[in-house]
Amino acid sequence: MPDEPRPHADTTAITAGRGASRDSLAPVLFPATTYEVDTVAEHAAMVGTPRSTKLYSRFGSPTVREFEDAVAQIEGAEAALAASSGMGTVTSVLMGVCSAGDHIVATRQIFSVTYALMVFHLPRFGIEVTFVDGTDAEALAAAVVPGRTQVVFVETPANPALSLVDLDALGAITGPITVVDSTFAGPMVQRPLEHGVDLVLHSATKGLAGHNDSLLGVVAGNADLIDPIWAWQSAMGAQASPFDAWNGLRGIRTLPIRARHQAETALELATFLEGHPAIESVSYPFLPSHPQHELATRQMSTGGTVVAFEVRGGADATIAFVERCRLARIALSLGGPETLLTHPATIAGRFTADERAELGVSDGLVRMSVGLEHVDDLRADLAQALDG
Repeated sequence: MPDEPRPHADTTAITAGRGASRDSLAPVLFPATTYEVDTVAEHAAMVGTPRSTKLYSRFGSPTVREFEDAVAQIEGAEAALAASSGMGTVTSVLMGVCSAGDHIVATRQIFSVTYALMVFHLPRFGIEVTFVDGTDAEALAAAVVPGRTQVVFVETPANPALSLVDLDALGAITGPITVVDSTFAGPMVQRPLEHGVDLVLHSATKGLAGHNDSLLGVVAGNADLIDPIWAWQSAMGAQASPFDAWNGLRGIRTLPIRARHQAETALELATFLEGHPAIESVSYPFLPSHPQHELATRQMSTGGTVVAFEVRGGADATIAFVERCRLARIALSLGGPETLLTHPATIAGRFTADERAELGVSDGLVRMSVGLEHVDDLRADLAQALDG
């Protein structure tokens, strides 16, 4: 029979991850940590099978597997593996495929905790990291040391200033395993695996789960890469909890419509902010003024749900603006139904000025995660805070 056409992502978000649900339309929660078997031989078979779901929940559980399968289908991957947080996934990926003496190439524009992992912790295990400008595709490829570089790790769009990495150029790099942290875009905005990238990961706590009630990370790719990552993760003890995976699967059901609505609002707010005299600059991939706008329109379906902008007047003026907002709330995370504001310079206070500059963090920078409120109400809130 000819291959059936692949469903649209909107449909997959509804239909994926239902293997254990049977006739329940809602995801089924399996809270058990262990399961009864009838024979010792059943245990022997499960112990010899990676990612068994009814042996012990540190190795896997039916609810977590449902979430993993849904992410794999949405990303177009063979397999996916969930962890107890986004950083649990980042750490599992890097420690699962790297050994002492290996080399990693990473983009300089990267999440501050991932940066700290690479600068302060991986070298203790004999893993060397070279940072390069992620906007320079040639520099990224040139930093690879043949026979030694095990991973090329990028984040696009980058947290918090929203610079981009050319996914086609990344996917063309041969030798090392290529990894994209796609948290700020998500599978409804970009699909790195379709550009030849080996692994795509998310802090699923953010847009994938989407309700600020689930702590999750997930990585998707070929099964022959996922299995060794699982082996490290199960030893490290970073398995996702069934309850968080249950909430994450619920979030996936509405992901397409949430992502579209939030991106439409984000573009309107970015345009408004760009024209306001109190704003120094705005970074949003689908604004024509973004320095990588052409690349954004080539590899992203929308500009995503996050807007970064600089308020004139430095840290004091920026903090005053953030605290004057009434509808937009101050919070650390992103991707939920509420519009959230973060002052990255405060969060990255333990880094030096040079390190903050490498991460794209200025004193006046604000990261805004756009929620599901009406755009007119959000625009009015930002205006009164800027004019105050």
